[in-house]
This record gives sequence, C-alpha cells and structure tokens, in this order.
Amino acid sequence: MGGADLSVRHSMSSKAKRKWDRAQVRALRRHLGLTQQQMADELGIRQQTVSEWETGMYQPRGTSSTLLTMVAERAGFSYEASPAGKTKRRKA
Repeated sequence: MGGADLSVRHSMSSKAKRKWDRAQVRALRRHLGLTQQQMADELGIRQQTVSEWETGMYQPRGTSSTLLTMVAERAGFSYEASPAGKTKRRKA
C-alpha cells in the first residue's frame, strides 16, 4: 500500500452519522490512492462490496458508514454534497 494509513484509534466526532453515496465513496478511495481491492483489504471487507458502493447498488450503512467517516477524517478528506447530488472535494 502506498502510504495511506487507515488505522483508526481516535474517538468518533459528531459527523460519524453521515450518509455516503457512490461518488463520495469513490472520491475517498481516490483521495487515499487505493484500488478497490486495497481499500477492501484495509477495511476488512470484500472488493465486491466497495464496487457495489461505488456503483450505487448499495450504500454503506451502520458500522461501515461510521468507519468510512472516521477514515475520511483521519485522511484529511472532506466533502460537501451539492443539490444536484454531485460532490465537491476539498482538502481540510
């Protein structure tokens, strides 16, 4: 893996209940510089699950959503959902 550290040891912030859509999941993965397989390996899930999130077949929920939020915060990734459903990436 190319330098992305997904280990999470800090307490969750109030943003932990965020909903993730397919564009946001893909943007986070790309921000981390990971393939779907690498992200799946780091999160302890199947590559197919990451693919299903990114195609919009399913949305991360529960623990998966919380974990993605924590990883995003640790990686300095933030996003804003626009009214059109597209995302804007900005670095914190």
